Amino acid sequence: MGLLGVVGWLLPTLIGFVLTLTQSTGGLLALLLSFAVIVFTALDSKARNLVSYMYKSVMRWITGLFVEINPMAILKAYVSDLRSNLKKMRKQIGKMRVQMHKLKEMMVNNQKNIKANMDLASKAKASNENAQVILKTRKAGRLKESNMKLGDLYKRMEVLYRVLNKMYDNSFILTEDIEDQIELKEQEHKAMMAGHSAMKSAMSIIKGDTDKRAMFDQALEAIADDVSGKVGEMERFMEMSEEFMASIDLQNGIFEEKGMEMLEKWEKESTSLLLGESKEQLILDANNDNNVLDLNAPIKTPVQEKRGNQYDNFFD
Repeated sequence: MGLLGVVGWLLPTLIGFVLTLTQSTGGLLALLLSFAVIVFTALDSKARNLVSYMYKSVMRWITGLFVEINPMAILKAYVSDLRSNLKKMRKQIGKMRVQMHKLKEMMVNNQKNIKANMDLASKAKASNENAQVILKTRKAGRLKESNMKLGDLYKRMEVLYRVLNKMYDNSFILTEDIEDQIELKEQEHKAMMAGHSAMKSAMSIIKGDTDKRAMFDQALEAIADDVSGKVGEMERFMEMSEEFMASIDLQNGIFEEKGMEMLEKWEKESTSLLLGESKEQLILDANNDNNVLDLNAPIKTPVQEKRGNQYDNFFD
């Protein structure tokens, strides 16, 4: 809008200037030459690439005045965020484990009380105490219904627990991979920035060659974009799990439906960036009665397998 305003303000002056040029042979030649340059730029691919490069360079410089656009600096900031999030996630996993232990204990106690009430109901029936039979069987029924609800809640918490553990493992490896890339590429990036001036980039474009510095920066930016999505997903899931846990009052056996709905919505969403194909398997494992989760197992520090860095192919 600003550019349109400036053009509108300058347009009468520009038209007057063009008309003045057409009144002399020299001015007319200059006008035709300018027009020829514009046409040539529009038709020649190398010229268009050069103009595009100049435009992008100016825009990057302007953007750099307001925000950090150096991909290497952005990646370092993401490493810091990931390290902080990993500490929070580990604490969250510990808190969830405590709550799951409490929930399991409540279910076991309820099961004992169900059996005790049914035994008392049987004795009352043998003694023809019908009122006691009704009271004890009703109490056992309420406890059984409560256990069904608590069992469903436990399954949902197990999904959260398994996912948080897997996200922790993958985020730990992601952090290691980014740090490795920064260590390997930082010196290379500095050398390329120092020895590859804007003029060399422009000359490469005019010759039709690929600008190595631009390609290197694009690879770093692609990594930063990928990590951005994964960090965002990690933080969103942590927020969701915190809200879910806040909606549960185990002391009174109460939990809000909103928390359950949030988790169900997440389960139905598309493939996770951090979990990849393992998301669906984690949900299946949590709902598989034969795949018992060991809450007493220690939280292990992930160990990176001997394999290539997941971001190596970005520089191919």
